[in-house]
Amino acid sequence: MVLEPKGIVTPIVTPFDSKDEINEAVYRDLIDFLLDSGIHGVFACGSQGEFWALSKNEKKRLFEVAVDHVNGRVPVYAGTGAESTKEVIELTRMAKDVGIDAVSIITPYFIKPDGEGLAGHYRMIAQRVDIPILVYTNPARTGGVAISPDCLNELAEECSNIVGIKDSSGDLSLTLEYIKKSGDRISVLAGRDSIIFQTLVSGGRGAVSACANVVPKLIVSLYDSARNRDYETALDIQKRVSDLRMAFELGVFPGVIKESVNAMGFDVGSCRMPVRPLKPKDRESLLGILKGLGVV
Repeated sequence: MVLEPKGIVTPIVTPFDSKDEINEAVYRDLIDFLLDSGIHGVFACGSQGEFWALSKNEKKRLFEVAVDHVNGRVPVYAGTGAESTKEVIELTRMAKDVGIDAVSIITPYFIKPDGEGLAGHYRMIAQRVDIPILVYTNPARTGGVAISPDCLNELAEECSNIVGIKDSSGDLSLTLEYIKKSGDRISVLAGRDSIIFQTLVSGGRGAVSACANVVPKLIVSLYDSARNRDYETALDIQKRVSDLRMAFELGVFPGVIKESVNAMGFDVGSCRMPVRPLKPKDRESLLGILKGLGVV
């Protein structure tokens, strides 16, 4: 059976120790925390996991640890995006070989391919590696490179293993077009925590939620409430989650979530440079938001 991406998937932060090496023990603790909170998928080496700052060997090890520790309880997703199609294929094959259930592949973020080139990129990957694939669009992080609804629809029709899209555009009009054109064939997942509710009630099937590192139970409750058509509760939760999402502006992405996880008692260390820690006044502001959410 082809994987159907749905529910709340957490792009788990990558913990580093005092020597800037991966802290596997804390990584396993984080996975336990997320699973105990009811999330529906663990995502290794995503944007929140600092994929751009990890070596190929480090990515492989994180894939292995995630697969081992989750042990089939929920699907394990992995970020295998890179600049060249060749490298993406290599990373995606590596992910499949260690037992990853599905991969998320961001659009290229230095090269700016045209529509045909972007479609060819995903088509070639899908043909070369038999694993479920989520297209990942995030124009703000990729120099404006975005996948069009027509291109996504074309890929969904041609490639049976393209099973979803993580839409981090933040553009609800674009999200609705993805759902309208392709939502009956693939899963449209919100990639912005600020519009999870709107995506779900419009036909989306879940979210890849950075904030679920911090408030996983709350975001699972948002998902459950929306599915049960308790829209008043779901919208109230969305408003609370949006406060944390807005706090991203206090620092350089993805530092705010990592600082939040540290404040919760998980020693995940700092982001790798050039992402710097929050300034003291901004950290105080973040702690105020976390206290309001009841997590510290």
